[in-house]
Amino acid sequence: MWSDEAEARILYVQTHGISDPGRCATPFFLAASAAAMDCEVMIYFTMYGPTLLRKDMVDKIGPKGERGQPLRYFVEQATGLGVRLLVCQPSLDLNDLSLDDLIGGVEMIGGAAFNDLAVRADAVISF
Repeated sequence: MWSDEAEARILYVQTHGISDPGRCATPFFLAASAAAMDCEVMIYFTMYGPTLLRKDMVDKIGPKGERGQPLRYFVEQATGLGVRLLVCQPSLDLNDLSLDDLIGGVEMIGGAAFNDLAVRADAVISF
């Protein structure tokens, strides 16, 4: 799944979901920064992470008060720079979700594909 031309490959793993909003935007922000540095970047959503990608939640998650941006801003910034969003099938089941419940562009992969990505990545960072 990684390209052969990438200078560096970074795989972020997002395990936290909507119940922990303070941990939501950072992976997208860091992924966008890495993509802007010409790294090939993917974010893998597992455990409760897929809940962040729900169509009905991505605009509701955001900072308290008037400062900052909603989660959608960070998602669109990252994907606009080429960051790929990957989701774990068992984690969809865990959260009673399907791909149809998620924003567009999310790819589903299995455990073997994730392990291959992790082994071939230059860095794996977990949230």
